[in-house]
Amino acid sequence: MKTTSKQNQSAPQRLLSLDALRGFDMLMILGADESIYALEKLRGHGPTGFLASQFDHADWAGFRFYDLIFPLFVFMVGISIVFSLEKHRASQDRGAAYRRIFRRFVLMFVLALIYSGGVAKAWPDIRLMGVLNRIALCYLFASLIYLHVRWKGLIAVTAGLLVGYWALMTFVPFPDVRPRTATGELVSSTLTATNTAQLNWGSTHRLRGVFDKGVNLANYIDQKYLPGYKWDGTWDPEGILSTLPAVATCLLGVLAGLLLRSSRLDEQRKVLLLAGAGAACLAAGWLWSLQFPVIKKIWTSSYVLVAAGWSALLFAAFHQVIEIWQWRRWTTPFVWIGANAITLYLVSNFVNPTRLARRLAGGDVEHFFDATLGRGAGELVIVLVALALLLLLARFLYQRRIFLRV
Repeated sequence: MKTTSKQNQSAPQRLLSLDALRGFDMLMILGADESIYALEKLRGHGPTGFLASQFDHADWAGFRFYDLIFPLFVFMVGISIVFSLEKHRASQDRGAAYRRIFRRFVLMFVLALIYSGGVAKAWPDIRLMGVLNRIALCYLFASLIYLHVRWKGLIAVTAGLLVGYWALMTFVPFPDVRPRTATGELVSSTLTATNTAQLNWGSTHRLRGVFDKGVNLANYIDQKYLPGYKWDGTWDPEGILSTLPAVATCLLGVLAGLLLRSSRLDEQRKVLLLAGAGAACLAAGWLWSLQFPVIKKIWTSSYVLVAAGWSALLFAAFHQVIEIWQWRRWTTPFVWIGANAITLYLVSNFVNPTRLARRLAGGDVEHFFDATLGRGAGELVIVLVALALLLLLARFLYQRRIFLRV
C-alpha cells in the first residue's frame, strides 16, 4: 500500500471531478443507502418509498440506481488507469509498468480476500471472488491491454469482449443441473438448490440461450469450476465468466480517460462527446436487452452498455460543473471520500462504524428520537453518526495529503 503525503511534491495532480464522482459513488455504499432506508421507515409512504426501492438491486433482470454503483466504480478505475500509467506508456518503460500493475493487483486481491473474511472460516467456506476481487481483475487486464493497444484497438477489444460474451451465453450449450424426480421431471422450474451437492450432476439435458437465475452458462461454470464459498449458494454474482464483460466496463472507462487526456479537443468538446457516447450506450444497451436482458448478477453485455451510459453521463455532468464551470465548494466532502475510496470501504468493513455509532447514539438516545420524531428516526441518527465518523476520517487523510493507494 502506497502512502502519498504532502512531503511528496512529485505526486501527480488529482482530477477533482473524478475524485468527487468517486466520492459520490462510495457515499452510496458507506451510508447513503442506509439513510434512505431509515428515512423510508420514518415516513412510511410517499417519495421515500420510491427512493428506497432504487437503493436496492433488481432481483434479476432490470436496472435500478443501486445497480449502477459497482460498474460506475469500475468505469472510474478505467479512467484512473490512463492517468496513472500514461507516463509508462509514453516512455515504453514496460518493466516498471508491469511491476506497478502486478504489485497493485496482488495487494488489492489479498485485501479483497481479507475483506471477505480471510481465513476466519475453514475451507471451503472462504470466498475467492467478490467486489474488490473483480475490481482487482478488471484493473489487471484493462491495464495490460491499455499498455499494448491504441485507442482503435481498445474499441475493438471492448466490442470483442461484449459480443464474445453474448455469443458464449447465447450459443454454447450447458447441462441443466436442476434437480429432477425419479421420472425425470423437474422438481422446480427455478433453481432451488442451495449448494452444489444438491445439483443434478448426472443430467443429460442440455440448454442454451437461457438467462434465468442460476440457470445459464455463467452460473453453470461457477457451479462446476469455482471453488470455495459462493455468494448465491451454487454460483457467485462476481463469478468467473462474467468477469469478461466487467473488463469491458473498465476498458470503456479507459476510453473515457483517453478522451479526457486528448490535447486536440477543448474541455467543452470533451464533455459533449462523453455525454453523446453515454446516450448512445444507453440506447444500444436497452435495444440489446430485447434479446440479452439487462442483468447485473451475470453482468450481461446489455447491462455493461446501460451502466456505462449512465456512468459517462454522470462523469460528463461532474466534469462540466467542476472543471469547466468551476463550481467546487459543494464537492468538498465527496472529494475527501473519493481520494481514499477503497481505504474507507475497507475501514467500513473492518471497524464497523455503525456499531461504533450505536455506542454514541444508541440506547436511550435512539429511543428518544423514535419517540419524538417517529419510528426510524433513531436509526437514521445512528446511520448519520456512522457516516460522520467516516467523513471525519476522510477529511483527516485528505487534509494531511495522505492517499492510501492499492
